[in-house]
Amino acid sequence: MSNLIPEYLLVILAGVVAGTVTRVILLRIDYRQYPGYPHGYLGHLFLGFIASVLGAVAIPAIMKPDFAAATFLALAAQQFREIRNIERRTLESLERSELVRRGLDYIEGIARTFEARNYLVMGTAFVTSLAAQFGGQAMAFVVAILAVLFSRYFMSGQVVGSICEVVPARISFKGAILMVDEIGIMNVGLKSMRDKILKDGLAVKLIPRDGNARSTLHDIGQRNAIAFTASVILGTKKDVDIPEFTPLARKNPDTGEVGLYIMPVERDLEQLIAAVKLTPVLESARSKPLKAGASIKAAKEQVKST
Repeated sequence: MSNLIPEYLLVILAGVVAGTVTRVILLRIDYRQYPGYPHGYLGHLFLGFIASVLGAVAIPAIMKPDFAAATFLALAAQQFREIRNIERRTLESLERSELVRRGLDYIEGIARTFEARNYLVMGTAFVTSLAAQFGGQAMAFVVAILAVLFSRYFMSGQVVGSICEVVPARISFKGAILMVDEIGIMNVGLKSMRDKILKDGLAVKLIPRDGNARSTLHDIGQRNAIAFTASVILGTKKDVDIPEFTPLARKNPDTGEVGLYIMPVERDLEQLIAAVKLTPVLESARSKPLKAGASIKAAKEQVKST
């Protein structure tokens, strides 16, 4: 592959720079999903650089042609599939010491995201080097900007605020049952704990905009993700020996609305609402039962006709 570099140096550099910049930009979105440890950032940036090199060298390898290099690139690209497993194992090990857990659905979504982002980096490097080869530096710059914008838009995804209304809710007790408006959350036996919750607790209600949103909120993993995001941004007073302070999101079985209760360190209702709205909609929880309406109606008509 080394004999490809001098002749196509500018083409390769254009792709590597565009791909690496894309990974840096996408990495800035990760603060809500993944711990921002310096070693974690370094690892992902290095993997992004490798993905950029692989995508950028593909065009020179094809143009040469150097099929041995192209085969090497294909084999190297397959190794990025292991990124999902690495991230899953890392987050699962961290999960054991979390007081408020993400949940397995959230972890799987994060692992898929990190795998997909490296493919986006490879794609950005590929199209940029392609533009540099056939359109020159100006075309490569334009294509790189468009590819970066596309990657950022593609990976942004839906958030809970786009499918639900999030409104303030009232905390009360019906006997020993903690209530968020009309939604029962849990049993709190000690009166001192009930008084503490009434004094320091916060609650919101999530009102789904349609049947699709109601189905998404029905997923337990999605509700765990909402509680986790709220506890990360506002903090939580929960400790190992205080299960009553665990943030919980419970559903009203009659309406599909969800009540979230939390004992935050920062008692800021507006910030809680913002945190809930920013929670990503998990891939495993996303469903669209309304799209099946036409098919169900057609099936019913067919049954009637027979």
